Amino acid sequence: MNITCIIVEDEPLARNLLTEYVKKIPYLTLLKAFSNPLEAIEYLRQNTVDILFLDVQMPEITGITFLKVVPKKPLVILTTAYSEYALEGYELDVADYLLKPIIFDRFLKSVEKVSMRLNTTLPTPTEGSTPVVANTSTVSADYIFVKDGTKLVKIRLNEILFVEGLKDYVMIHTPQQKIVSLQRMKSLEEQLPENQFVRIHNSYIVSLEAMDAIHKEKVQVGAVFLPISDTYRKSFKDFIERNNVGKLG
Repeated sequence: MNITCIIVEDEPLARNLLTEYVKKIPYLTLLKAFSNPLEAIEYLRQNTVDILFLDVQMPEITGITFLKVVPKKPLVILTTAYSEYALEGYELDVADYLLKPIIFDRFLKSVEKVSMRLNTTLPTPTEGSTPVVANTSTVSADYIFVKDGTKLVKIRLNEILFVEGLKDYVMIHTPQQKIVSLQRMKSLEEQLPENQFVRIHNSYIVSLEAMDAIHKEKVQVGAVFLPISDTYRKSFKDFIERNNVGKLG
């Protein structure tokens, strides 16, 4: 999924830093960077944008005033050195809040958070295009990007065998490798198509295609046996029956 964005920031150094951060994320496209918020308002009158990175303190108008007057408001990530603006920003349905100086790790986390929110809205497909929708649909993108150390790794969904939760990390098991990413299981679960993956335990999400056998208390993936917890037993049973795999006793 390609996500478009604009930057509204009057400070050149901060604007350049955000521009560099955007360039590091493969699925994020910068349409324009503005030093003047009034020009950005006019741009948004004529163009559709997914994410707006918006500074709060600017000479012409504040970011808060900007949010109140902008005609078509994208999902907004506020950027400022003053934390006292956070509450007022959230009252205006701001998606996230970045406190300066902004580090890349925090920037990436914010973008991933907003991208998941974007994925909950079904786009209108153009003629000849393949729709990419959220995990509430039976159609999905065929890959995801996850952070592995200092880089983003593209993982094809059909290569994922299962996902293992490790506190604040997840380990994604594929036939070729194991990828460790700093994120919660719930966050990754929301990115995976619900017709292809199922949570069977607090610590495990399994691919339907990777299941070799379903035992009474376990799912077999190759030589690995993963436990089915009581918490997820009913939803797992419903998932299996919904996908015409068979009836579970």
